[in-house]
Amino acid sequence: MKILLIGLALFLSLAGNCQKNTPIDTRATKETKALYKNLRTLAKEHTLFGHQHATEYGHGWSADENRSDVKSVVGSHPAVIGVDFSGFTGGTPETRKRSKDVVRKTVIDTYNRGGVTTVAWHFPNPLSKGGFNWVDSVSVPAVKYLIPGGKSNGLYKEILSGIAEFAQSTKGADGKLVPMLFRPYHEFDGGWFWWGKPHCTKEEFLSLWRFTVSYLRDSLNVHNFIYTFSPDNRFLSEEQYLDRYPGDEWVDMVGVDNYGDMGRDKYNIEVAAKKLKIVSDYAAKAGKLAAFTETGLETIPNPTWWTGTLLKVMKAHNMQLAYVLVWRNDIRSPTHYYAPFPGQVSVPDFKKFYDDPYTLFENDLKGIYKKKKFLGIF
Repeated sequence: MKILLIGLALFLSLAGNCQKNTPIDTRATKETKALYKNLRTLAKEHTLFGHQHATEYGHGWSADENRSDVKSVVGSHPAVIGVDFSGFTGGTPETRKRSKDVVRKTVIDTYNRGGVTTVAWHFPNPLSKGGFNWVDSVSVPAVKYLIPGGKSNGLYKEILSGIAEFAQSTKGADGKLVPMLFRPYHEFDGGWFWWGKPHCTKEEFLSLWRFTVSYLRDSLNVHNFIYTFSPDNRFLSEEQYLDRYPGDEWVDMVGVDNYGDMGRDKYNIEVAAKKLKIVSDYAAKAGKLAAFTETGLETIPNPTWWTGTLLKVMKAHNMQLAYVLVWRNDIRSPTHYYAPFPGQVSVPDFKKFYDDPYTLFENDLKGIYKKKKFLGIF
């Protein structure tokens, strides 16, 4: 009996260790496993720079081939390109198809160039008007209806089936499925989205997350996602950060979205770094990747924000961060942009940020989807 108990304890220990430093999907594609491993390796000395919708459109332009505002400034696309599944539901069949076609092309082009894709999901409320935002007069607290046992779980399965179909249709020039950092239900600790903390219980949110992962991975055979957990910045301790954490077996990467401490509400480099350190420390302890999943300063009026704020926060405390991503540059708005474009006041400082060995851009990457032949950076 004692031998059996020791054997069981050893098995459970090994099983637990298997969840560390590897994707939670044991059937993940070779390219997905390689990306995971290489992000971990690079994070020891570098952080990949990312920009949302960088190659789809920018400040005053849209749908130009192989263009980004970042590339126009420094000669390279960001290492991480952000896309969104927002348009995959709602609308008409034509608009949904058009959205999927645009995102698919962006994802494939990024992979073929050697860059990395991260996916946000501004998921329009499937049970009410109001879109992905919470609107008091119209929004329905949909989470409790979408989870197993809820009256709309069948509808949610159909929606996830559409995402799975997309994921399995996105293949690079080498015929391989493109790995993606999938980041659903972000900023859940706030109340501005319908999946936010005021609109569902902790148990309902955990059920939603776990069902989403298990249904995509285990029922629909999606094996090219790396699952990313990213609350907003409303925490000052690990306990607060993990308040709605679904568990290590359900998460590959931990992150944080923080605009408020980075100049939007106030400049507090010390607090921003402390929050990021909580994320990085937990990742190291749990065997996960860590990232600064969203940040930025709208219009970038501070000419030294890149090196004087962002770089200082990321370099504090010797953290290991896979990537940092700033938000999008709107096509028409003269003020809604988060990355520089030619002539923007922060361009000289952004070039210093680009030149710093700590930051990696797309041109710096080499073989990031190859496990044995990965050569790091140029």
